[in-house]
Amino acid sequence: MLRLNCFFQANEGMYDAALEAALVLTAHSVKEEGCIAYDTFESATRPDVFMICETWADADALAKHMAGDVFKAQVARLEELGRMKLEQFEFPAQ
Repeated sequence: MLRLNCFFQANEGMYDAALEAALVLTAHSVKEEGCIAYDTFESATRPDVFMICETWADADALAKHMAGDVFKAQVARLEELGRMKLEQFEFPAQ
């Protein structure tokens, strides 16, 4: 099982557009095969920051997700609107 935390900081004035892109990505991704969880969380202390937290069954499911058109389009949009930092964790199968 893989967990990814993607921290996003929007450029000035771009938060709403970035959050919209993240929510489109979330709505699509949660339906994909191998997706265990996928959500977007807004910071309670920083008005320009949110986090996308995703959990995948395995590396193959994540690779298919990252190869998809929606992922590519929304990540490209997010890259235009701010900065991302990715953390990835792997957990043994239970």
